[in-house]
This record gives sequence, C-alpha cells and structure tokens, in this order.
Amino acid sequence: MDKIVALCKRRGLIFPASEIYGGIANTYDYGHYGVLLKRNVVDAWWDAMLQERDDVVALDSAIIQHPKTWESSGHLAGFTDPLVDCKTCKRRFRADHLAEAIADPDSQPEIRCGRKPSQLPGQTDDCDLTEPREFNLMFQTSIGPVQGGGQTVFLRPETAQGIFLDFKTVLSFARRRPPFGIAQVGKSFRNEITPGNFIFRTLEFEQMEMEFFVPPEQAPEWYEHWKQARFDWYTNLGIRTDHLRLRDHDADELSHYSSGTADVEYLFPIGWSELEGIANRGDFDLTAHGNGSGKPIEVVEPDGRRYVPHVIEPAAGVGRSMLAFLCDAYDEEDLGTPEKPDVRTVLRLHPRLAPVKVAILPLVKKDGQPELAQEVQATLKPLMQTEYDEGGSIGKRYRRQDEIGTPWCVTIDHQSLEDRTVTVRDRDSLAQDRVAIDDLPGLLATRLASPWTSPKIG
Repeated sequence: MDKIVALCKRRGLIFPASEIYGGIANTYDYGHYGVLLKRNVVDAWWDAMLQERDDVVALDSAIIQHPKTWESSGHLAGFTDPLVDCKTCKRRFRADHLAEAIADPDSQPEIRCGRKPSQLPGQTDDCDLTEPREFNLMFQTSIGPVQGGGQTVFLRPETAQGIFLDFKTVLSFARRRPPFGIAQVGKSFRNEITPGNFIFRTLEFEQMEMEFFVPPEQAPEWYEHWKQARFDWYTNLGIRTDHLRLRDHDADELSHYSSGTADVEYLFPIGWSELEGIANRGDFDLTAHGNGSGKPIEVVEPDGRRYVPHVIEPAAGVGRSMLAFLCDAYDEEDLGTPEKPDVRTVLRLHPRLAPVKVAILPLVKKDGQPELAQEVQATLKPLMQTEYDEGGSIGKRYRRQDEIGTPWCVTIDHQSLEDRTVTVRDRDSLAQDRVAIDDLPGLLATRLASPWTSPKIG
C-alpha cells in the first residue's frame, strides 16, 4: 500500500487534503490524473447500468433530505458505533475492533496507541481507556443563518434513501414498471473511525448505488442475477479473478431487513476486504418511508394487483473501486541486468480506465517535430484523452506515462517529417510499431474498443 500511496502522490493522482495546514485525517484531494481515473470508473459504471441495459434509469437526489428520512430509515436511532477513547494518546477506537485487537494483535494491525514505542491499547497500564460510548455516524448541521436556530438536518450517510423517497415520482414518468432500477452516483458522509488505509474508508466518499425494484416473488432470482453481474463488471475491467471473490454473508452478519447479502471482495494489500455489497433488502425501505410519511408506497399493476416492491441493491464506492483498480494494476518490471538494475514501475490499467489514452511525444523540441506532434494531437483529441509532453529525454517521458497508466505513446521523430509515419509504443508489451499518421485514429480507436486482459493474469 505504501508504494501505491507514494505513486499517487508523486504523479498527482491522489494526495492528502489541506496538506499545507497539516492535513485532516482521512480526507484526500484528487489531482488531474485522479479526476480522470475517477471519471472513467464512474462512466464505466453508468455504462453498465444505463447504456448496456433498458431497465435502469438515472437519478441525482439531494445530499440534505428531510430529517424524518433518517428516522424512518433507522439511521438516526441505529446508525451508531461504540467508541473508546485513549486518554494517553488522545486517539479514538471502535470498541469491537479494539476487543479483537486485544484478543489477537495481528487481526487489527492498524490499531496501535499513538505513542512511541507504539503499543496496543489496553495492553499496558499506560493506556487509559474510557468506557465505550455510542457515537452517531451522521454529520449534523442546521438550516438557517442564525447559529443555534433553524432546523437540524444531516448530511446523507448513503445515497440509497433519496432513491426510495423518489420512487413513486420516478415511477410516474419513467414509463417502466417493476422489475426496473434507479441508479445514482453521489457524495455521502460518515463520521466514523477510519483505520487510515488510504482511500479505502474516508469521511466523505462517492457512492455508485442502484436500487432494483421487483415483484416480491422475483426477488431471489434478481438477487442472484445482480451478484453475478456486479462480479463480472470488475473482471471485465481487468481485475484478476484470483484477487476477487463473492462472499455470501452468514446469517449472523445480515442486517435485520436483509434476506441475503453478498460482498464482492478484493485482496487488497491490507487483506480481503469488501469492494461492493449486493443486498436483498425486501420491502423494508419502501414500507418504512410509506409509514413515516403517511403516504403508502406501492405499485398497482394493470390487473389491479397491489404490492410493495422488494429491492435488490448493488452498492459500490468510487474511491474503493479506484483503489482496487490501482492495486491490481500496479506492477514493477525488471528491465535491467544484475550489473545495472532497471525497474520499470507501471500501472497496467484497463485502457478504458486509464486517465490518459495516448501521449504525443516529439523526440526533440526543434526541426518541426513539435508542430507535427501538435497536429497529431489535434487529430486524436476528439476521440480520446490525450497528453502532449516534450520535457526531458524520451526514456523519462515513457516512464512517466507508464506510471500514470497511459496505454500508448506516439513518438514523432525525424522520419515522421519525411514520410508522415510515427512510432506507437505499447505500455504492456513495449512493442513499437511504425504507423502512418492518417491511420492513427482508426488504429487507436480499435485498440481502445478491443477486449483487454491484464498481462499480470497467469
């Protein structure tokens, strides 16, 4: 994980927020390449939900909902964690994680008292622990300009509830009937204790959630469908199958409303951890909001049948998905000799996810090469994300593009000025092909649309 964090900061993908003031725990900013990568992950999710299907519609609901939303959903009463404070190091820990760490120190390696030498809280008399106290995980604020006045509201801890509140409205104009889904991507906020594993868990995060509404008798079938569909989404984008698994929750893990939940888990450097959850939520949410609002939420079929739809929910985090793609793509390749080591660091991202698809590199900054390179870039820009780079040696520029995951580099040299051909270098194989400039758009567009398998597989 340290190598991933270092690469992300070095190349400006992701770095700590408010760093000039010393930062703030578990908040991160996304630089240019991080924004492009995040956009590509979200676009791939939208394509899977909307472009490739006819039974899902889009929504963008408000971050701040009516306060009764969280009463009806159970978040206000039950969305809490028991937390313990250490008076010695002033750090805070989840009580359940602390108990596990005391029983088995290797199970929670991130839980250490913040003193030197680092010690496990509770292991010595120096750690002065408070009794566990319940903390609500929702961020609270108020509507109104006067401090202490106005209405108390909360930043949403998940995007799902906005979908449930809008179900009847969407049903009326979407021209669809169950089974169909409502999908959205948006920010959520949880004031929880985070273990510091980079962007795996943060205070504010972006979610990709879809609620799929089905007649009650069809719920088991659709639950199985979405488990497989979501697993396949990651493998189709290059995640190695031996680093991915679908784990069904045991009965004692299930939420009270769930008749079945499965996690897509990835083998992160911190171990197997949840990447996405798929849950059969039953009719709990629509029934709860119908009761809370006094306005029943149900579907009336043309034959007069009435029912409250059951809900299948695939819910993924953008940041966590990005971290999985980064971890799976990170590679170090030794191109040197024992006498002269040469390790190439490369992000073998699926070309569809790569922040930059093609880099345009004039071999030298003279003799008309920059002008021809800019002409090539102008041709490719409408088709894909490009980058022009003329700074430094060609070898260093190749390595820079390898580290941000650019699948192809196009080099303009002296021969290019004579016959209008360029060299196309492939990130993964390092193969270099001579191609006519006029053929570049078709060639690269074909490569971008072609199936891709990570060279790390096998």
